Amino acid sequence: MSKNRTALAVLTEAEVLDFLPSPSLERLQDLLPDLEIVDPLTDEFGDWPRRLAEKRPEILITGWKVPTLPESWLEDPNYSLRYLCHCTGTVRKLIPRAFLDRGLVVTNWGHSISRVVAECGLLLTLTALRRVSSWSIDMHLNGAWKTPDVYVESLFGRQVGLHGFGNISQHLARLLKPFGVRVSTYSPSVPDSLLESFGVARAESLEDLFSENNVIIELAAYKPENRHLVSEKLLRMIPEGGTFVNIGRGAVVDEGALLRIAREGCLQVALDVYEVEPLPADSGFRGLPNVTLLPHLGGPTIDRRQDAGAHGVDNIERYLKGEPLESVVSLSVYDRST
Repeated sequence: MSKNRTALAVLTEAEVLDFLPSPSLERLQDLLPDLEIVDPLTDEFGDWPRRLAEKRPEILITGWKVPTLPESWLEDPNYSLRYLCHCTGTVRKLIPRAFLDRGLVVTNWGHSISRVVAECGLLLTLTALRRVSSWSIDMHLNGAWKTPDVYVESLFGRQVGLHGFGNISQHLARLLKPFGVRVSTYSPSVPDSLLESFGVARAESLEDLFSENNVIIELAAYKPENRHLVSEKLLRMIPEGGTFVNIGRGAVVDEGALLRIAREGCLQVALDVYEVEPLPADSGFRGLPNVTLLPHLGGPTIDRRQDAGAHGVDNIERYLKGEPLESVVSLSVYDRST
């Protein structure tokens, strides 16, 4: 494994601390002895295209604050970039598609954050069932207290439907197990053997999934054909008094339909993702007592960003050894990402 590889990490001071705490940073520097780490928020960062042209990195390590790669760099006869290890999620704002067309290998945090997103899904489900958001606001602002007719519910013994059964859903299925719930999923491409290993039943259709479960957790991948796949018809199939949680992709859900139903008060709703982000200040979801809102916090908490950093360092080691990488952003993944 050659150690003479030119590498540049464009990470803020905070990103280095969060994503690469000891021993990950030391391990990365051992793998890449010539690694240069620059903070894009400092005056010393300078002109981005010039820095790339002068450094000529083979490996680029990036975080949230890195500037967009200049497409003009591809025309430089000394263009050198072969692998971009993105410590966070989407790369659409960072990498023009032409770089992938040119053969650039790109990875992101991929499945390394799945368990914390699943944790957020469990949190939102419990919050909705116990009406935590409404009660918390009322107690803080209005001096509220429970009344004899207060209505809250438990997760124990419920029927939970997972729309999609990727890594996040698989972690969520494990988290749900102690509650003794019956879990089913609609995910046609997933083999029966995988579902059986998690003790999850297969729903034969989306209609079955939504009508047969009183808790629906939305985790379907976004692709153009999935836009507004979760329609008003499907949402109205959830049994009255049920709960709808979205920690997947906002655009998969017809939010106009969801808002109409939420206003009727017959469904508990908990959302972490939205079709338009940030959620507009005048959104109709704001202020509804049966709607719990989070500002897209489902990704890794500060204390768990180190999982994504360690995943990135693992991928860099694989790259240096010529081994297959994990969490590769292929052209198809790039095209359907947000």
